[in-house]
Amino acid sequence: MGALSHIRVLDLSRVLAAPFATQILGDLGAEVLKIEKPGEGDETRAFGPPFLQDQNGERGDATYFLTANRNKKSVAIDFGKPEGAALIRRLSRRAHVVVENFKTGTLAKYGLDYEALKAENPALIYCSLTGFGHTGPYKDKAGYDYLIQGMGGLMSITGLPDGAPGAEPMKVGVAISDLVTGLYTANAIQAALIHQARTGEGQAIDMALFDCQVAALANQAMNYLSGGMVPGRMGNAHPNIVPYQVFATADGHLILAIANDGQFRRFCKAARLEHLGGDPHYATNAERVGHREELIALLTPIFTTRSNVEWIAMLEAANVPCGPINRIDEVFADPQAQARELTVSMPRAGSGNLDLVASPLKLEKTPPEYRMAPPLLGQHTGEILSQILGLGAGEIETLRKRQIIALR
Repeated sequence: MGALSHIRVLDLSRVLAAPFATQILGDLGAEVLKIEKPGEGDETRAFGPPFLQDQNGERGDATYFLTANRNKKSVAIDFGKPEGAALIRRLSRRAHVVVENFKTGTLAKYGLDYEALKAENPALIYCSLTGFGHTGPYKDKAGYDYLIQGMGGLMSITGLPDGAPGAEPMKVGVAISDLVTGLYTANAIQAALIHQARTGEGQAIDMALFDCQVAALANQAMNYLSGGMVPGRMGNAHPNIVPYQVFATADGHLILAIANDGQFRRFCKAARLEHLGGDPHYATNAERVGHREELIALLTPIFTTRSNVEWIAMLEAANVPCGPINRIDEVFADPQAQARELTVSMPRAGSGNLDLVASPLKLEKTPPEYRMAPPLLGQHTGEILSQILGLGAGEIETLRKRQIIALR
């Protein structure tokens, strides 16, 4: 039994940030009802190629959809129609949590906003995730990860520095603003669930991609707020630690991650650079940051004298943090990834077994569960309407004929 196996989540969200949050809840045992528009579904079902192929060789869902929709039941209801919105309201009476990520004010048109559903279920937790939240001058703007990476400051500190060949602001290689927001959102919902269990009270949660991205600026934000420094793009270098960056080796690239003075001295000894370890210009991290350019200029040609394997063996033997830059295929082939079971195989109707990225949560008593692969569109519509709302077969068929719902 998962830690959240007593919780039902009505998930009206699409794309990545909010579905990523509800997948975490599903992995921890919650029953997640993914509400999708008949005939279309979550936009990420079409975010390809690559696409899955069904057993007949026909194109199926995009693999992107598999990212954030494990342990969910797909219920295809068109809540743009009054009868469909009425079904959602009935389901909300039997849910602990509603999650949605529509633009501010959109769901109020259908009577599915917080105030409307709170009247149906006063204990309801209603989590709304938008680009900029429900207050402020940008509350009506659409928010997408790429825009948020730019507006939230991340791209201003990512990429090669001005003057370097190819320098320009750079986004991160995954939708990191979405993913960070999903993590914050899952935490917020679980905090609200604890309050709900203690008091019986529901509440509204107002999550914004912009807010979460700014919070995730971490030390870079504090460099400005408390240090008076406006960070810029530094490529693979670190603004506060030296040497902490990528170096080219004889056959590739290596990350050197020296975080304290003892590690620097061990590095110098292992690399036969004792004269640098004893130089007062480099004795402390503050000095190394102050003399960054000259130190990196000294180290750069030295790293090209050995291969990645040679450097890693030598530095790890000296307890100096370092490592390779793996391709994605190399990540999953890595013995550490295999020992930690970072993939999971799940059967999916029409697609055979799928390899998915496993949850990284390692709980002794209530570990993540892998109950259901990402669902087909409308796969569970009949089941949910029958079992939760008590609709009969005739009622369900009438709704299907009127295109209020879709069945699989």
